[in-house]
Amino acid sequence: MKTIKVGIIGSGGIAAQHAAAYAKLPFVEVTAVADVIPGRAQQFIERQGLDSAAAYESHEALLQQDVDAVSICTPNVSHHRTSVDSLLAGKQVLLEKPMSVTLAEALEMADAARATGNMLSIGFQPRYDPNMKLLQQIVQSGRLGHVYYVETGGGRRRGMPGGTFISKELAGAGAMADIGCYSLDMALNAMGYPRPLTVSAFTTNHFGRNPIYHPEADRFEVEDFGAAMVRFENDVVLQFKISWAMHMDTLGSTMFLGTDAGLKVTPYGSGPWSGVWDGKVGSMTMFHDEFGGHTSTEVPLIHHELNLFYEKVRDFAEAVRDGRPAPIPGEQIVIQQAIIDGVLRSSQERKEVSVELPGNVVALPVVS
Repeated sequence: MKTIKVGIIGSGGIAAQHAAAYAKLPFVEVTAVADVIPGRAQQFIERQGLDSAAAYESHEALLQQDVDAVSICTPNVSHHRTSVDSLLAGKQVLLEKPMSVTLAEALEMADAARATGNMLSIGFQPRYDPNMKLLQQIVQSGRLGHVYYVETGGGRRRGMPGGTFISKELAGAGAMADIGCYSLDMALNAMGYPRPLTVSAFTTNHFGRNPIYHPEADRFEVEDFGAAMVRFENDVVLQFKISWAMHMDTLGSTMFLGTDAGLKVTPYGSGPWSGVWDGKVGSMTMFHDEFGGHTSTEVPLIHHELNLFYEKVRDFAEAVRDGRPAPIPGEQIVIQQAIIDGVLRSSQERKEVSVELPGNVVALPVVS
């Protein structure tokens, strides 16, 4: 069996999860770690027990090494440059979400993957929940009829991060990109990633800028709440809302309204940090008419004990080994990035904005 040599770029908290997942795969060896902070990569190697790995202080130095693939676990602002450089260096790429900061960056990243033939896979582990796959199956089966309205999003009563997450320079965006990307992927993937036409949005950071609620209020530069209405090509509208903090217990369930039936989906978990689509499904209920009357049906959920993060890393590593396409192709996630870009532009300009995408941007099927 061929050994896949992997490099990890960025050695923060999420990188540790990548290292732990790779350690469970007998055909993978982590041979390099890079971090721009001097000494940090070596500390990560020692902490994770990566005896065969060498430390580097730039992704450029790591990319000169004999590695087949890289996990990119850096702050959002560096996703674009690091991914493009990795693809051009002949590496297969697993990139943590969000894909990028701007739409222009995402388009260049997708173009680089297309031009080189190397994979750019984006890290949305909730797709590996069997119930997320069931949700997609229900929506795409036609059982709901024509889906004309979708509402999604998540809201933490309190769940504001700090550090690089709240810096405009390093993160690019706040709650919209951090946890909103999960909500968007769930809804858009179920619908087959239709092309967006316009976005009308509103964002605020009332909580992040208030020292009563955040210890780093003086350096809080991104949004902690946002809401948007998105119009798509196929006569569908999406209501999207997200919150890191609010005086409310929930922003509601995700719902798909169709001409023949509706589907209501609740997130898994409870507590102030819950209510976000970064993990499992809590429940699914279908609303429909039977024999002239209203009825509802609880959709039986699939019980599982899967570690979704491990499943994401495993699928990527096996795709590298087997020469398969990217499990979650960046060329598809460009559409999501276009929406987030539209949200930020609309909020800043205080008006509805158009979403312009090149003709070669299409919703690629996911290979499972």
